Amino acid sequence: MVETTTAKTKAKSPSPERTSTSVTETNGKSTNANTSESLVAVPGESSSSTESEAVNMEIFEQILELDDEDSHEFSKEMVTAYFSQASSTFKNMDKALAAKDLPELSSLGHFLKGSSAALGISRVQNACEKMQHYGNLRDDDGVAAIDKAEALSRMQVLLPETKSEYAEAERWLKKFYKEKKAPFDDDGGDPPPTAATAS
Repeated sequence: MVETTTAKTKAKSPSPERTSTSVTETNGKSTNANTSESLVAVPGESSSSTESEAVNMEIFEQILELDDEDSHEFSKEMVTAYFSQASSTFKNMDKALAAKDLPELSSLGHFLKGSSAALGISRVQNACEKMQHYGNLRDDDGVAAIDKAEALSRMQVLLPETKSEYAEAERWLKKFYKEKKAPFDDDGGDPPPTAATAS
């Protein structure tokens, strides 16, 4: 789980444990990670239906405030950890879906939802919330009950969509740090596995 802290403890990477964070603490200020305002398109590109609202800047700027004035090292470490967590989580999601393991899919959706919320990756957060509900045999809003067959059918559609939302956010973040003269050495984390490559 990617978490913000009130101190710039850069020696430690964000904890990968499965804990959910809906509110981030930044320099003594609480920020609701579910906020849907201040969404922005990919830097340097015009807004489109597929690339707009990639990152919630109201939340992401809270992370940037932890950086030193002349460096983006701290926030970049958090983003790097998120890339790694997302990549491994998508692989586990593919395995769980192949095994029709709905409780595991719900757990993985809950985990990635919290990590995404902490950085303002709102569209991935919202998709993972649906996954969490489907895994618990509930509809999109987590209210009405659905059966296992319906839940699995929805998961088959939702997982590729979630990967697509993640890829857009990853592209936005890579471009952001490149423009800030702090590009990733390998240009970011591994892309989420596709259905064709997943085993």
